[in-house]
Amino acid sequence: MKTEQSGQIERKGYETAIAVQGLKKSFGAVHAVAGVDFTVASGEIFGFLGPNGAGKTTTINMLTGLSRPDEGFITVRGINCTGKPKAAQHLMGIVPDESNLYPELSGYENLCFCGSLYGMRKGEREARARELLDQFGLAAAADRKFGGYSKGMKRKLTIAAGIIHNPPILFLDEPTSGIDVASARQIRRLIADLNHAGTTIFLTTHYIEEAERLCSRIAFIAAGRIVRTDTVEELMKNLRNTHEMQFTVAGADGKLCADGKLCAAMEKEFSGIRCTSSDPQKIRVESPDPVQVGPIVRFLEDAGAEVFEARRLQPTLEEVFVQITGIEATAMKQEQEKPKGGANA
Repeated sequence: MKTEQSGQIERKGYETAIAVQGLKKSFGAVHAVAGVDFTVASGEIFGFLGPNGAGKTTTINMLTGLSRPDEGFITVRGINCTGKPKAAQHLMGIVPDESNLYPELSGYENLCFCGSLYGMRKGEREARARELLDQFGLAAAADRKFGGYSKGMKRKLTIAAGIIHNPPILFLDEPTSGIDVASARQIRRLIADLNHAGTTIFLTTHYIEEAERLCSRIAFIAAGRIVRTDTVEELMKNLRNTHEMQFTVAGADGKLCADGKLCAAMEKEFSGIRCTSSDPQKIRVESPDPVQVGPIVRFLEDAGAEVFEARRLQPTLEEVFVQITGIEATAMKQEQEKPKGGANA
Protein backbone atom coordinates (compact mmCIF):
# COMPACT_ATOMS: atom_id res chain seq x y z
CA MET A 1 0.00 0.00 0.00
CA LYS A 2 1.32 3.49 -0.90
CA THR A 3 0.38 6.83 0.58
CA GLU A 4 1.12 9.90 -1.53
CA GLN A 5 2.09 12.03 1.47
CA SER A 6 4.64 9.74 3.05
CA GLY A 7 5.78 7.60 0.15
CA GLN A 8 5.60 4.60 2.47
CA ILE A 9 4.96 1.28 0.75
CA GLU A 10 4.03 -1.81 2.74
CA ARG A 11 4.22 -5.41 1.69
CA LYS A 12 2.08 -7.80 3.71
CA GLY A 13 3.43 -11.02 5.18
CA TYR A 14 7.01 -10.04 6.02
CA GLU A 15 9.23 -7.11 6.83
CA THR A 16 10.28 -5.08 3.82
CA ALA A 17 13.87 -3.84 3.58
CA ILE A 18 13.44 -1.73 0.43
CA ALA A 19 10.29 -0.56 -1.33
CA VAL A 20 10.25 1.36 -4.61
CA GLN A 21 7.35 2.66 -6.65
CA GLY A 22 7.23 4.70 -9.86
CA LEU A 23 10.97 5.42 -9.83
CA LYS A 24 12.15 7.49 -12.81
CA LYS A 25 15.43 9.09 -13.86
CA SER A 26 16.35 10.75 -17.15
CA PHE A 27 19.56 12.26 -18.48
CA GLY A 28 18.48 14.65 -21.16
CA ALA A 29 16.52 12.67 -23.72
CA VAL A 30 17.72 9.34 -22.27
CA HIS A 31 15.20 7.65 -19.95
CA ALA A 32 17.64 5.66 -17.83
CA VAL A 33 14.95 4.40 -15.44
CA ALA A 34 11.42 4.66 -16.81
CA GLY A 35 9.16 3.94 -13.83
CA VAL A 36 10.12 0.84 -11.83
CA ASP A 37 8.32 -0.83 -8.92
CA PHE A 38 9.67 -3.55 -6.64
CA THR A 39 10.17 -4.55 -3.01
CA VAL A 40 13.06 -6.35 -1.34
CA ALA A 41 12.29 -8.50 1.69
CA SER A 42 14.55 -8.39 4.72
CA GLY A 43 17.06 -11.22 4.65
CA GLU A 44 16.85 -12.06 0.94
CA ILE A 45 19.30 -11.74 -1.93
CA PHE A 46 17.47 -9.76 -4.57
CA GLY A 47 18.97 -9.92 -8.07
CA PHE A 48 18.73 -7.07 -10.55
CA LEU A 49 19.53 -8.62 -13.89
CA GLY A 50 20.00 -6.94 -17.25
CA PRO A 51 22.49 -5.85 -19.91
CA ASN A 52 24.58 -2.69 -19.96
CA GLY A 53 22.32 0.30 -20.44
CA ALA A 54 19.34 -1.39 -18.78
CA GLY A 55 19.24 1.02 -15.83
CA LYS A 56 20.78 -1.14 -13.10
CA THR A 57 23.48 1.25 -11.87
CA THR A 58 21.21 4.28 -12.16
CA THR A 59 18.65 2.50 -9.96
CA ILE A 60 21.23 1.50 -7.37
CA ASN A 61 22.54 5.09 -7.26
CA MET A 62 19.05 6.38 -6.49
CA LEU A 63 18.47 3.75 -3.81
CA THR A 64 21.75 4.57 -2.07
CA GLY A 65 21.33 8.34 -2.17
CA LEU A 66 24.03 8.98 -4.76
CA SER A 67 21.47 10.30 -7.26
CA ARG A 68 18.07 11.95 -6.87
CA PRO A 69 15.11 10.42 -8.71
CA ASP A 70 13.03 12.60 -11.00
CA GLU A 71 9.88 10.87 -9.78
CA GLY A 72 8.83 8.05 -7.48
CA PHE A 73 9.02 6.84 -3.88
CA ILE A 74 11.84 5.05 -2.02
CA THR A 75 11.44 3.56 1.46
CA VAL A 76 14.30 1.80 3.26
CA ARG A 77 13.38 -0.09 6.45
CA GLY A 78 10.46 2.24 7.00
CA ILE A 79 12.47 5.42 6.39
CA ASN A 80 11.09 7.66 3.66
CA CYS A 81 14.07 8.51 1.47
CA THR A 82 12.12 10.18 -1.34
CA GLY A 83 12.88 13.77 -0.34
CA LYS A 84 15.92 12.93 1.78
CA PRO A 85 18.08 10.54 -0.27
CA LYS A 86 20.73 10.14 2.44
CA ALA A 87 18.28 9.49 5.30
CA ALA A 88 18.96 5.75 5.40
CA GLN A 89 22.62 5.63 4.36
CA HIS A 90 23.66 4.51 7.86
CA LEU A 91 21.73 1.27 7.20
CA MET A 92 23.55 0.54 3.95
CA GLY A 93 26.80 -0.91 2.77
CA ILE A 94 27.61 0.13 -0.78
CA VAL A 95 30.02 -1.72 -3.08
CA PRO A 96 30.24 0.09 -6.45
CA ASP A 97 31.13 -1.61 -9.72
CA GLU A 98 34.54 0.11 -9.64
CA SER A 99 36.62 0.25 -6.46
CA ASN A 100 36.54 3.53 -4.57
CA LEU A 101 39.42 2.73 -2.22
CA TYR A 102 42.78 4.49 -2.08
CA PRO A 103 45.70 2.82 -3.93
CA GLU A 104 48.37 4.51 -1.78
CA LEU A 105 46.90 3.15 1.48
CA SER A 106 47.31 -0.42 2.70
CA GLY A 107 44.37 -2.77 2.93
CA TYR A 108 44.24 -2.30 6.69
CA GLU A 109 44.46 1.50 6.41
CA ASN A 110 41.68 1.59 3.83
CA LEU A 111 39.34 -0.36 6.08
CA CYS A 112 40.14 1.79 9.11
CA PHE A 113 39.55 4.95 7.09
CA CYS A 114 36.17 3.66 5.88
CA GLY A 115 35.28 2.81 9.48
CA SER A 116 36.06 6.38 10.54
CA LEU A 117 33.71 7.71 7.84
CA TYR A 118 30.89 5.74 9.50
CA GLY A 119 31.73 7.22 12.90
CA MET A 120 33.29 4.07 14.37
CA ARG A 121 35.66 4.57 17.32
CA LYS A 122 39.36 3.91 16.77
CA GLY A 123 39.55 0.65 18.72
CA GLU A 124 36.30 -0.64 17.22
CA ARG A 125 37.27 0.05 13.60
CA GLU A 126 40.78 -1.38 14.03
CA ALA A 127 39.44 -4.61 15.51
CA ARG A 128 36.76 -4.84 12.82
CA ALA A 129 39.34 -4.24 10.08
CA ARG A 130 41.51 -7.12 11.33
CA GLU A 131 38.43 -9.34 11.60
CA LEU A 132 37.41 -8.65 8.00
CA LEU A 133 40.92 -9.07 6.60
CA ASP A 134 41.01 -12.50 8.20
CA GLN A 135 37.47 -13.38 7.09
CA PHE A 136 38.20 -12.40 3.49
CA GLY A 137 41.56 -14.19 3.33
CA LEU A 138 43.54 -10.95 3.11
CA ALA A 139 45.37 -10.96 6.45
CA ALA A 140 48.73 -11.67 4.79
CA ALA A 141 48.27 -8.63 2.55
CA ALA A 142 46.96 -6.31 5.28
CA ASP A 143 49.99 -4.00 5.18
CA ARG A 144 50.48 -4.02 1.41
CA LYS A 145 49.33 -1.02 -0.62
CA PHE A 146 45.91 -1.51 -2.16
CA GLY A 147 47.27 -0.46 -5.57
CA GLY A 148 49.40 -3.62 -5.64
CA TYR A 149 46.51 -6.00 -5.01
CA SER A 150 45.22 -8.32 -7.73
CA LYS A 151 41.75 -7.65 -9.19
CA GLY A 152 40.21 -10.37 -7.06
CA MET A 153 41.87 -9.09 -3.88
CA LYS A 154 40.73 -5.54 -4.67
CA ARG A 155 37.18 -6.73 -5.10
CA LYS A 156 37.22 -8.59 -1.78
CA LEU A 157 38.63 -5.60 0.10
CA THR A 158 36.06 -3.31 -1.51
CA ILE A 159 33.28 -5.59 -0.23
CA ALA A 160 34.94 -5.68 3.21
CA ALA A 161 34.98 -1.87 3.23
CA GLY A 162 31.27 -1.86 2.41
CA ILE A 163 30.41 -3.92 5.49
CA ILE A 164 32.92 -2.44 7.97
CA HIS A 165 30.00 -0.92 9.94
CA ASN A 166 27.85 -4.10 9.90
CA PRO A 167 25.03 -2.69 7.76
CA PRO A 168 21.74 -4.65 7.57
CA ILE A 169 21.49 -3.94 3.81
CA LEU A 170 24.30 -4.40 1.29
CA PHE A 171 24.26 -3.11 -2.29
CA LEU A 172 26.59 -4.97 -4.65
CA ASP A 173 27.01 -3.60 -8.16
CA GLU A 174 28.54 -6.25 -10.47
CA PRO A 175 30.57 -7.89 -7.64
CA THR A 176 32.41 -10.44 -9.81
CA SER A 177 32.82 -8.52 -13.06
CA GLY A 178 36.30 -8.71 -14.60
CA ILE A 179 37.93 -11.00 -12.04
CA ASP A 180 39.28 -14.54 -12.35
CA VAL A 181 37.13 -17.62 -11.83
CA ALA A 182 38.68 -18.62 -8.47
CA SER A 183 38.21 -15.13 -7.01
CA ALA A 184 34.64 -14.96 -8.32
CA ARG A 185 33.88 -18.27 -6.62
CA GLN A 186 35.30 -16.97 -3.32
CA ILE A 187 33.26 -13.77 -3.55
CA ARG A 188 30.04 -15.69 -4.24
CA ARG A 189 30.75 -17.78 -1.14
CA LEU A 190 31.33 -14.62 0.91
CA ILE A 191 28.05 -13.14 -0.38
CA ALA A 192 26.17 -16.31 0.60
CA ASP A 193 27.79 -16.28 4.05
CA LEU A 194 26.84 -12.63 4.63
CA ASN A 195 23.26 -13.41 3.66
CA HIS A 196 23.12 -16.46 5.94
CA ALA A 197 24.24 -14.16 8.77
CA GLY A 198 21.17 -11.98 8.11
CA THR A 199 22.33 -9.31 5.66
CA THR A 200 19.82 -8.24 3.00
CA ILE A 201 21.63 -8.06 -0.33
CA PHE A 202 20.68 -6.13 -3.46
CA LEU A 203 22.81 -7.54 -6.28
CA THR A 204 23.15 -6.24 -9.83
CA THR A 205 24.81 -8.52 -12.35
CA HIS A 206 25.24 -9.42 -16.00
CA TYR A 207 25.92 -13.03 -15.07
CA ILE A 208 22.76 -15.10 -15.31
CA GLU A 209 24.40 -18.13 -13.70
CA GLU A 210 25.49 -15.95 -10.77
CA ALA A 211 21.94 -14.75 -10.18
CA GLU A 212 20.67 -18.32 -10.43
CA ARG A 213 23.14 -19.53 -7.79
CA LEU A 214 22.73 -16.72 -5.29
CA CYS A 215 19.36 -15.00 -5.55
CA SER A 216 16.05 -15.90 -3.97
CA ARG A 217 14.18 -13.45 -6.21
CA ILE A 218 15.14 -11.76 -9.47
CA ALA A 219 13.98 -8.71 -11.38
CA PHE A 220 14.69 -8.60 -15.12
CA ILE A 221 15.28 -5.03 -16.27
CA ALA A 222 15.61 -3.87 -19.88
CA ALA A 223 15.56 -0.33 -21.32
CA GLY A 224 14.85 1.18 -17.92
CA ARG A 225 11.79 -0.98 -17.19
CA ILE A 226 11.32 -4.09 -15.09
CA VAL A 227 9.78 -6.75 -17.29
CA ARG A 228 9.38 -9.48 -14.66
CA THR A 229 10.06 -10.02 -10.95
CA ASP A 230 9.71 -13.43 -9.31
CA THR A 231 11.44 -16.25 -7.48
CA VAL A 232 13.83 -18.42 -9.48
CA GLU A 233 11.44 -21.35 -9.01
CA GLU A 234 8.46 -19.44 -10.40
CA LEU A 235 10.48 -18.03 -13.29
CA MET A 236 11.44 -21.53 -14.34
CA LYS A 237 8.03 -23.09 -13.82
CA ASN A 238 6.79 -22.52 -17.38
CA LEU A 239 9.95 -23.98 -18.87
CA ARG A 240 9.55 -27.07 -16.73
CA ASN A 241 6.45 -27.89 -18.80
CA THR A 242 8.87 -28.84 -21.57
CA HIS A 243 10.85 -32.04 -21.17
CA GLU A 244 14.35 -32.06 -22.65
CA MET A 245 17.04 -34.69 -23.15
CA GLN A 246 20.44 -34.70 -24.75
CA PHE A 247 21.81 -37.78 -26.48
CA THR A 248 25.55 -38.08 -27.13
CA VAL A 249 26.11 -40.31 -30.15
CA ALA A 250 28.73 -41.30 -32.71
CA GLY A 251 28.51 -42.89 -36.13
CA ALA A 252 31.14 -44.53 -38.28
CA ASP A 253 32.41 -41.14 -39.51
CA GLY A 254 31.88 -39.33 -36.20
CA LYS A 255 29.52 -36.84 -37.89
CA LEU A 256 26.19 -38.61 -37.76
CA CYS A 257 24.21 -35.44 -36.89
CA ALA A 258 26.04 -33.03 -39.16
CA ASP A 259 23.56 -32.78 -42.04
CA GLY A 260 20.34 -32.63 -39.99
CA LYS A 261 18.84 -35.72 -41.67
CA LEU A 262 18.88 -37.79 -38.49
CA CYS A 263 16.97 -35.10 -36.57
CA ALA A 264 14.41 -34.84 -39.36
CA ALA A 265 13.92 -38.62 -39.31
CA MET A 266 13.46 -38.61 -35.53
CA GLU A 267 10.79 -35.87 -35.70
CA LYS A 268 8.95 -37.89 -38.33
CA GLU A 269 9.19 -41.09 -36.26
CA PHE A 270 8.23 -39.62 -32.88
CA SER A 271 5.20 -37.35 -33.00
CA GLY A 272 5.37 -34.13 -30.99
CA ILE A 273 9.12 -33.96 -30.41
CA ARG A 274 11.47 -31.24 -31.60
CA CYS A 275 14.98 -32.36 -32.43
CA THR A 276 18.05 -30.09 -32.82
CA SER A 277 21.78 -30.62 -33.10
CA SER A 278 24.40 -27.88 -32.76
CA ASP A 279 27.18 -30.43 -32.35
CA PRO A 280 27.98 -33.37 -34.70
CA GLN A 281 27.74 -35.78 -31.77
CA LYS A 282 24.91 -34.30 -29.70
CA ILE A 283 21.15 -34.42 -30.28
CA ARG A 284 18.75 -32.38 -28.17
CA VAL A 285 15.17 -33.60 -27.92
CA GLU A 286 12.31 -31.42 -26.61
CA SER A 287 8.84 -32.74 -25.92
CA PRO A 288 5.68 -31.57 -24.10
CA ASP A 289 5.54 -35.07 -22.57
CA PRO A 290 8.24 -37.06 -20.72
CA VAL A 291 10.80 -38.32 -23.24
CA GLN A 292 10.81 -42.09 -23.62
CA VAL A 293 14.51 -42.94 -23.67
CA GLY A 294 14.32 -46.58 -24.74
CA PRO A 295 12.52 -46.13 -28.09
CA ILE A 296 14.80 -43.20 -29.05
CA VAL A 297 17.96 -45.14 -28.22
CA ARG A 298 16.74 -48.11 -30.31
CA PHE A 299 15.92 -45.77 -33.21
CA LEU A 300 19.38 -44.21 -33.06
CA GLU A 301 21.08 -47.61 -32.92
CA ASP A 302 19.04 -48.81 -35.91
CA ALA A 303 20.24 -45.68 -37.75
CA GLY A 304 23.85 -46.73 -37.16
CA ALA A 305 24.62 -44.61 -34.12
CA GLU A 306 26.36 -45.65 -30.95
CA VAL A 307 24.71 -43.93 -27.96
CA PHE A 308 27.21 -42.96 -25.28
CA GLU A 309 24.94 -40.94 -23.00
CA ALA A 310 21.30 -39.95 -22.51
CA ARG A 311 20.97 -37.02 -20.10
CA ARG A 312 17.91 -35.14 -18.91
CA LEU A 313 18.37 -31.37 -19.17
CA GLN A 314 17.16 -28.97 -16.51
CA PRO A 315 15.86 -25.53 -17.55
CA THR A 316 18.18 -22.60 -16.90
CA LEU A 317 17.61 -19.00 -15.91
CA GLU A 318 19.37 -18.05 -19.14
CA GLU A 319 16.52 -19.60 -21.14
CA VAL A 320 13.97 -17.75 -19.00
CA PHE A 321 15.76 -14.44 -19.53
CA VAL A 322 15.89 -14.86 -23.29
CA GLN A 323 12.23 -15.92 -23.39
CA ILE A 324 11.04 -12.93 -21.34
CA THR A 325 13.29 -10.14 -22.62
CA GLY A 326 14.27 -11.31 -26.09
CA ILE A 327 17.89 -10.43 -25.21
CA GLU A 328 20.41 -13.15 -25.93
CA ALA A 329 22.51 -14.08 -22.90
CA THR A 330 25.60 -14.24 -25.10
CA ALA A 331 25.21 -10.51 -25.80
CA MET A 332 25.17 -9.83 -22.06
CA LYS A 333 28.36 -11.82 -21.56
CA GLN A 334 30.13 -9.92 -24.32
CA GLU A 335 29.21 -6.66 -22.61
CA GLN A 336 31.19 -7.71 -19.55
CA GLU A 337 34.38 -6.75 -21.32
CA LYS A 338 33.17 -3.34 -22.47
CA PRO A 339 34.27 -0.20 -20.59
CA LYS A 340 31.83 0.85 -17.88
CA GLY A 341 30.11 4.19 -17.59
CA GLY A 342 27.33 6.18 -19.13
CA ALA A 343 24.13 7.51 -17.73
CA ASN A 344 22.12 4.41 -18.44
CA ALA A 345 24.51 1.78 -17.11
